[in-house]
Amino acid sequence: MTRAFTEIAFTKGVRERQSEQGSRESYAALDDETADRGDRLTAAEAQFIRARDGFYQATVSESGWPYVQFRGGPVGFLKVLDDKTLAYADFRGNRQYISHGNLGSDSRVSIILMDYPNRARLKIWAQAQQKTIAGNETLAASVTEKGYRGLPERVILLTVEAFDWNCPQHIPQRFTLAELAPDLNVMRNRIRALEEENAELKAFLKSST
Repeated sequence: MTRAFTEIAFTKGVRERQSEQGSRESYAALDDETADRGDRLTAAEAQFIRARDGFYQATVSESGWPYVQFRGGPVGFLKVLDDKTLAYADFRGNRQYISHGNLGSDSRVSIILMDYPNRARLKIWAQAQQKTIAGNETLAASVTEKGYRGLPERVILLTVEAFDWNCPQHIPQRFTLAELAPDLNVMRNRIRALEEENAELKAFLKSST
């Protein structure tokens, strides 16, 4: 946990609840303004981000309501440009443009990246900029995956303000078909071998009678 994270997440109301529940003291060291803010991604965060094929993104509407959307793409479509900057191609979806509209009035976003097999979760707070494809062709090319069917409509640049890792206590283990494929192939090959062996035994028994 970092000081940058607590500066954003630990509001007055949050700190009051922590005091009531007895956890405020355990976070007191993070109030030290001389401590490193911890708002720059390290190699661990960069590696984790590059391995993901999707994330949950929250924006804030003009009415104050949060809006959470899943953003998906090929593995690594969320690019790490440097230790303070992320970027991704905003592919065309159902054309409701809720996140797009929200970012026009409030640039703050929160994203959650999940690794279900390893029960890991990374939360990131950032300021977003929306860049048009026209006039930003080099940037757009750097975040667009060749061969991916999605149509990019704009580029989203994220300036990281804070991040935090969650404990795995309540994260369920889930696996995609791609993640299960190696083990499933082993099982399929074993089943095929057993079926062939069974067929041979049946043929032998039939010929012996």
